[in-house]
Amino acid sequence: MSSQEIPSTGRKNDPVGLKKRIFDSALAEFAESGLNGARMEKIAEHADTTKRMVVYHFRNKEALYISVLEHVYGQIRRHEMSLNLAALPPAEALVKLVEASFNFHVQNADFIRVICMENMMRGRYIRQSTQIKTLNRSALTVLEDILSRGKQGGLFRADVAARDVHRLISSMSFHQAANQYTFDTLFEGNSQDESYIAHFRQMAVQVTLRFVTL
Repeated sequence: MSSQEIPSTGRKNDPVGLKKRIFDSALAEFAESGLNGARMEKIAEHADTTKRMVVYHFRNKEALYISVLEHVYGQIRRHEMSLNLAALPPAEALVKLVEASFNFHVQNADFIRVICMENMMRGRYIRQSTQIKTLNRSALTVLEDILSRGKQGGLFRADVAARDVHRLISSMSFHQAANQYTFDTLFEGNSQDESYIAHFRQMAVQVTLRFVTL
């Protein structure tokens, strides 16, 4: 289909901007209502477009949901790559990675809620993506480089694996965002207080360093 044939509405000649608005709106809607409860009309409304345009770009709600998963996983992996960790000493690089991962989870609560729901659906839709595994390979390659340099320098355990370190970082970061309401209620905390966030971010750093060091 030529550009002249593409349906238009609202803001013209900005397909990248339109897709971003749709992704942002869909992520918020899926996080609030789940896949089954989400409505394409609401997604279109909050994206400042029409349902026709959403369907034009993504066919149906399930295809849009998978595209949103790909989009947000791509965001966190690009965020990690932008840290330029290969230029830092291994211990410093690992600290920076943990802090950045923790902050990303705290600042992207809708993403965390959608991932929780996808796990409740037993990964039904993430398995249908041909991109997500490829996108997420960089999560391990970044860590493999850091760990390799740390092992060569005699700083890190020779038997520590990138997948295990990634699991540790993810679990600490994910808990902060996903369990904040129940944890706060049970233990009278305030997960949104900056000092509270800083405390658990530093704990994530310390736990990770202790796990990898000799």
